[in-house]
Amino acid sequence: MNLDKFDRGVFITNVLGIIFDSKAGQILIGRRENDPYIKELTWCFPGGRPGYNEDLESYLMSEIKNKTHLDIRVKNIVFAKTYPENRQFLSIYYLCEPLIADEMPGGNIKELKWIDPSKVEEYFTSSIHPKIIEYLKSLQNHSEV
Repeated sequence: MNLDKFDRGVFITNVLGIIFDSKAGQILIGRRENDPYIKELTWCFPGGRPGYNEDLESYLMSEIKNKTHLDIRVKNIVFAKTYPENRQFLSIYYLCEPLIADEMPGGNIKELKWIDPSKVEEYFTSSIHPKIIEYLKSLQNHSEV
């Protein structure tokens, strides 16, 4: 399918997990190198493109397992956005919780790091929607620390 013939409504979709460890009050982010689609991308939320055979949450669990070696529980959808760096990409963010925190990088993720949710802007080099920033800050009120 040639996406150039469409002037709107056709996107490359990614499902991304905001993996929140409520006991530690931290989120998991991954570092990528040389993203072929968004040059500015370095640190990101783990996830990937879903396929057509299963629901989005199943693909998210599979992508996170591949890229972090974590089993997670998908809790709910948080937000969806496109990127000013490349408007063809649509990302759907889900809140997830790790079932066992024994992470290890895999796939195109070179490094994983647990961080305070309010520190995400110190790591991400691509755009982050203000609603995601606001949501991440609200997670601190839900931690069990």
